[in-house]
Amino acid sequence: MGKRDRLSVIYDILKIIQDNHNSIKPTPLLRKSNLSSQSFAQYFVELIEKEFVKEVTDKKYKKNISLTEKGFRYLERYQSIIGFIEDFNL
Repeated sequence: MGKRDRLSVIYDILKIIQDNHNSIKPTPLLRKSNLSSQSFAQYFVELIEKEFVKEVTDKKYKKNISLTEKGFRYLERYQSIIGFIEDFNL
């Protein structure tokens, strides 16, 4: 498989968060996203700015990343679009 496009990278990042009970620390998310630190940082800033994810600080002052309602909607719609593309062999 070739390079992932921007929308699929965003999907992958959001899906990793969802698959980790909607709470993951930044470093494991970076590792699992299979991106360089620099690329990950750019995507992460964009996801925060667009309110797809939020940082939550726990009682021990550790940061975790969680999806927002908008992030969950992105996952649903992305899956619908991929299903549409596959249904029509596009």
